[in-house]
Amino acid sequence: MKEQYIVTGNEVVSLPTIRESDGGLEGISILYMAAKGMLEICGSKDLPLLRPFAEIDGARAVLRNFCWRRTHSWIPSFTAEADGLQISGMLLAPVGERGFCYRLEVSSGGEKHTVRFGLEGCWAETLHSVNESKPVHGERHVYDSGWNHAFVMDMRVGVSLVAFAPIYTVQPEQSRTTYGYEVGPDEDIRYLLSCSAALEAHQTVSENFWFGVGFEEVAASASAKEMLRQGFDAEYQKTCGWLAKRERTTGDAKLDECLNRNMFFSFFFGSGMTLDTEELVLVTSRSPRYYVSAAYWDRDSLLWCFPAILMADSRYAREILEYAFGRQGKNVGVHSRYIDGTVLEPGFELDELCAPILALASYVRQTGDKAILTQPAVSSGVERILSRLELKKNPDVALYETMLQPTDDMRLYRYITYDNVLVWRTFRDLDELYRNLWPEQRRAAIRENAEAVQKAIMDNCVVTKDGRKIYAWSVDLEGRWNVYDEPPGSLLLLPYYGFCGFEDEAWSNTASFIRRKDYAYSFAECPIAEIGCPHAPHPWILSIANSLLSGNINSAREHLLRCPMDNGIACESVDEFTGESTTGDAFATCAGFLAYAIDRAFGKN
Repeated sequence: MKEQYIVTGNEVVSLPTIRESDGGLEGISILYMAAKGMLEICGSKDLPLLRPFAEIDGARAVLRNFCWRRTHSWIPSFTAEADGLQISGMLLAPVGERGFCYRLEVSSGGEKHTVRFGLEGCWAETLHSVNESKPVHGERHVYDSGWNHAFVMDMRVGVSLVAFAPIYTVQPEQSRTTYGYEVGPDEDIRYLLSCSAALEAHQTVSENFWFGVGFEEVAASASAKEMLRQGFDAEYQKTCGWLAKRERTTGDAKLDECLNRNMFFSFFFGSGMTLDTEELVLVTSRSPRYYVSAAYWDRDSLLWCFPAILMADSRYAREILEYAFGRQGKNVGVHSRYIDGTVLEPGFELDELCAPILALASYVRQTGDKAILTQPAVSSGVERILSRLELKKNPDVALYETMLQPTDDMRLYRYITYDNVLVWRTFRDLDELYRNLWPEQRRAAIRENAEAVQKAIMDNCVVTKDGRKIYAWSVDLEGRWNVYDEPPGSLLLLPYYGFCGFEDEAWSNTASFIRRKDYAYSFAECPIAEIGCPHAPHPWILSIANSLLSGNINSAREHLLRCPMDNGIACESVDEFTGESTTGDAFATCAGFLAYAIDRAFGKN
């Protein structure tokens, strides 16, 4: 059976692979600017980074029947059974901290027992991830440290790269907990943290195992010690309060769970703080299970993830815009980039060039914060986007070309209708944003550009198919066009962007056509009847979000509630019959767009 994973994390540390089957944590990931991506601290195939264990009356017990829940849709906890005892666990990554806690609790039944419980684990390798995960070659060390009254592990590549340190007490002479470690034959570091107690009948004992990360020994140990000093209850209440303040409701418990789980996943896995430079960055996903993890796309972060983050925290959203227009502004519109803003995959994408301004406009509309418009990085970024748009304009017709489609696949014809609607929206947004900031003459020119693009779309991108007007997917302005759609940039979203209404004849015909059974990627009459495309030939979760935003809210709701997805987290595509993930597990930016679409369609906030 395929392993099911639970996720949690905070701004600094991601816990992307918590196993439902045994509570094992396979690894953690951190963002690292000097590495242009993500570092993963991983266990081995036989022994994960951390795994709970229990011994009862001197014999190792088998933990079974794990039952999981999520507090505020984000903090995972479980109960399990072990030879008449109940084992409870929680993985808490407190907001604002550089680490996490694995809390364990053992409760006896009607008999006395001597118990020993805790965590065993292994640091087997360190991986560097930007789309692909590759081993980091260096030296791993483990040693006693006076900084945490326990031990510290670190990875060195000449100098320290990252350190990982547990802590459980500042008074070891009074603690029931002990530790041990060894270096295995494969140079993997194996360790054990255990708490011993004599349990009376119906008695409970617990221990909090804190783990800090840092650049080196002191930082990692101090990170763990800070959480220990604050105390579990304080860190738990702080994090619960943060989550509760941001939770959304639709009035439907199932939708609420999906909305909030994906909103928090998008927040903590679509963005984060680098360990080495403490900078906020945006990524497709901080989970190595997503096939293009730890890199930046304008479209993914600003059209999909940003709306959910704006729902959750407008101040954080402002910082995101500063990053997008700042570090990432130089190469705006380029296919994908590293987290430091340099080019990863070259290739021009028109939707990505428009994305920063569309995100900026949504932020200003919601917050009224027009001061951001005068920030130097934003002002220069807007000018850069306009200059690059001009370079992509046809000399005779107000249509703008792209090289890659919203799937990042090569276009067929250079003028894509959806992309040009985003150009129209960009001009409209700039006119609105810079009222009283730009001279009227310039705003008038911007309005003229918007009107010209709108006319060019209606004149050149509306075609006749089977005797009915529809929007072509793309055109070449020489008489050729194609009928097509893809969820990452769907024609279904034209009303969402305000280009037309649901009553628009050409749009209505287009929507009907791509949902017909004879359209190759419609999946009509399947239990999950949403749109796919050749990039992933199954229904996309983004298509469910598109349907929620384009008037098909009832059918989209049914489809969504039939989808287990990636254990409740958005993935790229799902099986059209079972709704289980087929591609793109742990897709953090998609999770944001799904959460936003649910809230927009059904939300009561």
